[in-house]
Amino acid sequence: MLNQNQSLIFESSKEGRIGYSLPELDVPQVNAEELLGKAYVRTKAPELPEVSELDIMRHYTALSKRNHGVDSGFYPLGSCTMKYNPKVNEQAARIAGFAHIHPLQDEQTVQGALELLYDLQEHLTEITGMDEVTLQPAAGAHGEWTGLMMIRAYHEANGETQRTKVIVPDSAHGTNPASATVAGFETVTVKSNEHGLVDLEDLRRVVGEDTAALMLTNPNTLGLFEEDILEMAEIVHAAGGKLYYDGANLNAVLSKARPGDMGFDVVHLNLHKTFTGPHGGGGPGSGPVGVKADLIPYLPKPVLVKTEQGYHFDYNRPQSIGRVKPFYGNFGINVRAYTYIRSMGPDGLKAVTENAVLNANYMMRRLAEHYELPFDRHCKHEFVLSGKRQKKLGVRTLDIAKRLLDFGYHPPTIYFPLIVEECMMIEPTETESKETLDAFIDAMIQIAKEAEETPEVVQEAPHTTVVKRLDETLAARKPVLRYQKEQAVQNV
Repeated sequence: MLNQNQSLIFESSKEGRIGYSLPELDVPQVNAEELLGKAYVRTKAPELPEVSELDIMRHYTALSKRNHGVDSGFYPLGSCTMKYNPKVNEQAARIAGFAHIHPLQDEQTVQGALELLYDLQEHLTEITGMDEVTLQPAAGAHGEWTGLMMIRAYHEANGETQRTKVIVPDSAHGTNPASATVAGFETVTVKSNEHGLVDLEDLRRVVGEDTAALMLTNPNTLGLFEEDILEMAEIVHAAGGKLYYDGANLNAVLSKARPGDMGFDVVHLNLHKTFTGPHGGGGPGSGPVGVKADLIPYLPKPVLVKTEQGYHFDYNRPQSIGRVKPFYGNFGINVRAYTYIRSMGPDGLKAVTENAVLNANYMMRRLAEHYELPFDRHCKHEFVLSGKRQKKLGVRTLDIAKRLLDFGYHPPTIYFPLIVEECMMIEPTETESKETLDAFIDAMIQIAKEAEETPEVVQEAPHTTVVKRLDETLAARKPVLRYQKEQAVQNV
């Protein structure tokens, strides 16, 4: 509980205080033991906190003010594209014809919603350069798994069951090898060269008759565009494998380059990132998958199609990998993404890329004087710094991230990608102003100076937050996942 001074009080329950009122029971009472069985019936009331409605309202209102999001502050989380969610998207998603429909309604009663979904598929097909898109997958990693399952089905249909390995660069997103494993593949790592790009010679070494696919993020997690992508596609395709595009970083190439034109066979998108749907604590994800023509038969069913009679779901797909998400995906996020694409238009999406790249390069160059820059070259939408210089002074990257909390900023992604020591991956996105970027840069510069002059200030951060630095190892190994009155009292 939070008091008026906004400090934490772990036990504010007072016997007899009530924060709710319920109407009198107006349904026939039943014997709970007969209905559920004796083992499932309580013998005494649960020990729940007893607080007034006013206290509980103040508690949660105060907590909401402590939550950090793109509407409350700068959120430079690398590879997560935490950009502003336009409120017109929310208005569109709340239109009664979208918000109040039920997923089990007859198709003829939701033709407008189906038309929006179909039109969104067409837009995403054009944006990515693919031949067909499904909106079913729930988020990015789910899209990865869906794409890999289609690749697996394709190889099995061709009798090439020996293709059991998926090649993943050492600069890939962490979900890539995980998704490949869940899809039943072995993963093989391909190294980066001194320029931070995929080493072509190492790729040639690991590719072979057992290669099912190469999973690639372009630009990669170092924020660098894979310059040899066409040659990489040729190498993989010559070996009979497929090329998979992790679309998490699509914000860097919108209307400038298309994965389908680079040679990719499958692509997943993150509508909750590139196309401004809220994510994290703000809402569910959406991870559509696009494919080239030879993989269309394996798309998840049902497939949304347009006929002379209107829009409907086609279940007659004998080679489909099956349904991967109930009710054809997260409809509300799809409405938001569609609104964003239509309101931006081709020129607007192009400006997204240009401003995202401009912002990232501006920040990188200003901070390069104060932190080590592992790859001194133009970046795309994000960039990586190293805290090696500060580590020699006893200040770790984790300390820098904690100190940023005192300035009111969410820290960037840290210690990822793993190939950069003391890594900080920063993505400003295109929606931030120069004033916001400069203020964050000034904070980072001040922290670098503190590491030199007063390192203990950084080492002991944060200083201004309600909760100070936690024992993260203990929190991970022995998490407290439920309310325990006795433990709460001990922590007062």
